[in-house]
Amino acid sequence: MRDSVPVGRSSAGRVVQHDSTPFPTKVMLVVALAVAAGAVIIYCASRSLPPQTADAALSLFVLTALFVFRVIGQWLVRTRSPAWLPPNHDWALTPYRLLLPAQLAIVGLLIWIDVDFARGHGVWTSPRSELGSGVVWFSAIYGGAMLIRYVWRMRRRPEQRWFGGAIPIFFHWVLAAYLFVLGSFHASS
Repeated sequence: MRDSVPVGRSSAGRVVQHDSTPFPTKVMLVVALAVAAGAVIIYCASRSLPPQTADAALSLFVLTALFVFRVIGQWLVRTRSPAWLPPNHDWALTPYRLLLPAQLAIVGLLIWIDVDFARGHGVWTSPRSELGSGVVWFSAIYGGAMLIRYVWRMRRRPEQRWFGGAIPIFFHWVLAAYLFVLGSFHASS
């Protein structure tokens, strides 16, 4: 496995780690954030009042697909170490044996919600405005906390600025976007 981190020396002679994120991954991260933002914008621009499940279904599905790509990407790194993806240490703070089951549970829940919205009925499509307002607030706090985490990391590791170790943060933003769309559907009812 490719777990080594490129290192060098700063002008003060201190050993520093360099951004080990390959260019194709950087492009994919930017695209993932753009697609996530687009999914939220499209949902907000196209929703009707009262909200219709079809208004949210596509955006929720797209955000789920982005998160699934992240889970698959990390699995590829763990099993194949492709050169176009960063090494394992850039993917998570949580041990993989704990992270993978949690991610699979999240994917299962997201798919359940997506199927309910695609069918237009089910547990997740019964509008509940209080739940929706709480989920929208939580998504804002969650996304904001990830923004603080990102800024903190980039300040602490300027040699990795923009992308080093940012994969988990970017995909937490994807999940926050998912929660925002879901919460907005319910809050609009």
